[in-house]
Amino acid sequence: MFENLKDKLAGVFDGLAKRGALREGDVDAALREVRLALLDADVALPVVKSFIEKVREGAVGVEVLKSVRPDQQVIKLVNDALIEALGGDPAPLMIGTNPPSVILMAGLQGSGKTTTAGKLARRLRERERKKVMVASLDVTRPAAREQLRLLGEQAEAGILPELDGETPVQIAKRALQAAKLQAYDVLILDTAGRISIDEALMAELRDVRAATNPHEVLLVADAMTGQDAVTTASAFNDAVGVTGIVLTRLDGDARGGAALSMRQITGCPIKFVGVGEKQDALEEFDPARLAGRILDMGDVVALVEKAAESIEAEEAERLARRMAKGQFDMNDFLSQIRQLQKMGGLGGIMSMLPGIGKMQKQIAAAGVDDNMIKRQEAIILSMTKKERVSVGLLNASRRKRIASGSGTSVQDVNRLVKQYQDMARMMKKLGGKGGASAMKALLGGGNPFGGGGMGGGGNMPDLGALAKGLGGKMPGGLSGGLPGGLPGGLPGLGGKPPEDKT
Repeated sequence: MFENLKDKLAGVFDGLAKRGALREGDVDAALREVRLALLDADVALPVVKSFIEKVREGAVGVEVLKSVRPDQQVIKLVNDALIEALGGDPAPLMIGTNPPSVILMAGLQGSGKTTTAGKLARRLRERERKKVMVASLDVTRPAAREQLRLLGEQAEAGILPELDGETPVQIAKRALQAAKLQAYDVLILDTAGRISIDEALMAELRDVRAATNPHEVLLVADAMTGQDAVTTASAFNDAVGVTGIVLTRLDGDARGGAALSMRQITGCPIKFVGVGEKQDALEEFDPARLAGRILDMGDVVALVEKAAESIEAEEAERLARRMAKGQFDMNDFLSQIRQLQKMGGLGGIMSMLPGIGKMQKQIAAAGVDDNMIKRQEAIILSMTKKERVSVGLLNASRRKRIASGSGTSVQDVNRLVKQYQDMARMMKKLGGKGGASAMKALLGGGNPFGGGGMGGGGNMPDLGALAKGLGGKMPGGLSGGLPGGLPGGLPGLGGKPPEDKT
């Protein structure tokens, strides 16, 4: 998401970095490029004008610091303006103290309401430890109720039984009564949509809202529709009163203008964004973190959260014990690869790492992608049990057999073996002198998911202590900095990251 805007802003900041001082003419030239970048990203014109004015006031006013590089000054100002445009502080979901809390999902047909209802049910159950019921009020779309039933089962949520001949209002009342009787914490009502905004749709929503008095009315809008999503949000807000917005398919929108325009045009906060098809691909909307992604500052908080969700504590502790003894074989390497895939693969992780945006093209050109990770997994699976434990057994004929069995080349096998050997050497250092302090730094205090660690306390690993324990070096590319159970960094990025020559 925001790929086009990210690339263009990076070009603007690179140009400013070459300036010795920040002059008004430089600011004007840079802001012209920023303005064009925002318009090209499909941001609404009133939002662009307000955005540029805020940045200009700071850039040519008293806030300019002579001790700071020009590009850093402008990045800070653009970052602050982006956060303000996106809504400032995060807007949490309103869950009442008197259950059940009712969440009414609204939106046009095809915007992703039903899928989002399932994702939200899972998120509330897993993260908030809430007992959730879902109910479909869609009596017009074929198989709408069946879709929600399947999604509800996947989310392990309660599902309102179907009865024929009921109106949406009758279903909503029955769902509310059932949720009260069965002591559910949250009731999610999935309403019907239309292909366009009409009075019948709004009247139905108003009737359901009056019957259930929901704590939240969440409008689900498709980010891929650009400014049409903003127009839709404004119309729904005027008609039924929207308390929050969920933007879906944000991962497929390279421009992202809808997200940047939504808050300022509608006045409604964005509460969640859909970033994929899987049930866990629903993220809380945090303006500061999203601004960081746009400006290639990364989103380490999201990376930590993803690690805490995806990585199994037992597996991380098992690997930590083996590392402490200086043990590391191909089975451990395979375990790391699979943990990486659970976290969203290389693409998902790299999008959250600071400064990685400029290297994306070089990394792609080097063939470092999720397909490479799958090839590495296939190579390891083609090895015998003995070969995985004792890589020294891999002579030329064995490597040729492994390549044939995994559908790869001998060169791919050789490359994987070398990467494994680099990581194994690092593991031995962790088990040797200075390894205890390095291990503690790596896992954020010992238990990756306990208090003071990455998952519980949210503390970042002390990479300085880790590097010191490794003799001042960080082998394995982007190694040592990934939380809770990825101590070897990113498998496949062996050696140094591609040099940025831009």
